[in-house]
Amino acid sequence: MGDLIRGIKDYFEKVGFDKAVIGLSGGIDSALALKLTAEALGNKNVFAILMPEKGVTKKSSVDDAIKLCKELKVKYKIVEISRFLRPYKRLKWKSDTAIANTKARIRANILYAYANTKNALVVGTSNKTELLLGYGTKHGDIAADLFAIGSLYKTEVFQLAKRLKLPENIIKKTPSAELYRGQTDEAELGGRYKDIDKILKLIEQKQISKIKKKELYQKILKRIKDNKHKGRTPFIIK
Repeated sequence: MGDLIRGIKDYFEKVGFDKAVIGLSGGIDSALALKLTAEALGNKNVFAILMPEKGVTKKSSVDDAIKLCKELKVKYKIVEISRFLRPYKRLKWKSDTAIANTKARIRANILYAYANTKNALVVGTSNKTELLLGYGTKHGDIAADLFAIGSLYKTEVFQLAKRLKLPENIIKKTPSAELYRGQTDEAELGGRYKDIDKILKLIEQKQISKIKKKELYQKILKRIKDNKHKGRTPFIIK
């Protein structure tokens, strides 16, 4: 924990910024990122933006996010995104996937509008598991100036959240980006985080022979291959 807090503090000092903005969902990743950033910079230098979607985001998610901001004494604002999404839904070539990703990109635009106005940096909330799998929206939730918990696997996020005594409501909540009703991360990924993390660690350690869940392993390999472009800068034609 100390290393993460120092890392955040050192990075802000290195690039000459002292203010941060975070998109707070009420989920464990953004809650932990907010806690660590507030510890690193001081709660007065951190601002949270809650960006629910009417009819999709659960009220409990908003309530949990507000409660956390109050506990950490971090100022926040609620920006409901449905009105920003409406024009995109009129496009003739829209699809469910396109609309879901547009929601994440709208949220990124709102965060950067605040950051540019207040001379702040956008703190991303993606964890190591998501980044390795490319499980996120390009120019959406992956758009950030730094990732506060990007070195932590999802299972490690849960462990640190418990150590820091983050609210039980947040820790026990089923992980979901809430991009559509009933969406859960593990259902989309096709496996439980503890199994996914175990496989990712064995891949990282080059101990493929120890992987027992072969079907999940193949799904993970395909996801990594298909989403590799998300972690790269745009290709330059020469």
